[in-house]
Amino acid sequence: MESLRKFHPQTLRLIALALVLVLTVVFFTSQIDNYFSPRMLNRITSSVAVILPIAIGQAIVVMTRNIDLSVGSLVGIVAYVMGGFIGQHQGINPAVFVVLCMLLGAFCGAINGVLVSYGRVPSIIVTLGTLALFRTYLVEYSEARTITTDSLPKWLVDLPSASVVEFGGFDIRVIVGLAVLAALVAWLALTRLRAARQFYAVGSNPDAAVFASINEARVVLIAFMISGAMAGLAGFIFLAKFGNITVVAGLGFELKSVAAVVVGGVNIFGGSGSIVGVVLGTVLVDVIDNSLIRWAVVSEFWREALLGLLIMLAVTADTLMTRSFGRLRGSQN
Repeated sequence: MESLRKFHPQTLRLIALALVLVLTVVFFTSQIDNYFSPRMLNRITSSVAVILPIAIGQAIVVMTRNIDLSVGSLVGIVAYVMGGFIGQHQGINPAVFVVLCMLLGAFCGAINGVLVSYGRVPSIIVTLGTLALFRTYLVEYSEARTITTDSLPKWLVDLPSASVVEFGGFDIRVIVGLAVLAALVAWLALTRLRAARQFYAVGSNPDAAVFASINEARVVLIAFMISGAMAGLAGFIFLAKFGNITVVAGLGFELKSVAAVVVGGVNIFGGSGSIVGVVLGTVLVDVIDNSLIRWAVVSEFWREALLGLLIMLAVTADTLMTRSFGRLRGSQN
């Protein structure tokens, strides 16, 4: 116990999470034939590429003591609406198109942010409502049509198979690189920029944050806009990955993003967490999710149940660890 005091609780969480991830991979390697293969790696990393940006935005919102349950519907709106847009404007610059996807997501996120920060409506109520409203809008907007790959420009259709790095039969795809870049930018901002630390301040102690002249409402609004922008980036990656987009695009992503965030060690009551933990949590959730599809022992219908169980276990473990470290510090003093 004496040696544990030398480590920050967040560091211990990351070490434990990395260990669990390694053990999970080892377990499924022993259960599934040809598990550790380039095909399985691409399947998992491509799935991580979609969920990671959503989890990053979700983490920032959770750090402010809020939650965004509308992210799945936002991914669907961006993937479908912008898929139709680029089908009619195929000459648009790819970088500009990505920015437009993120701006559409940020606009929808701002709707949540205004209602939560200035309307003082609990975020779980607001985003539960916009989850349904955004999805209903998408159903009405689509008129039962499907965005298909033959309507998309060639660069977008070819993007999922484009690689950044290749080694020994394994490769890292461009869409994975985009998600990692988003994580790197978020990590640098939260660890280097004083303004970004306000997310922690508001979530840790809102009254103290106001006393320190931090505009709590503005910080919460920005958090929801970032969450929307990250959902917009995920919508772009989803569009590139699948090509054929229907009104159910992004369905259930809110559960996976929350699972990735809480498993990654972000305190559900706000004020603490790290992007490194979110990355590890996202990878762990997607490793489990994709592995269960190929593991014949467990029915596919149990996947979401196991994700829910993972959330409960993560929150329980976080609470117990927080209490344990609190007692350790108390005894040390």
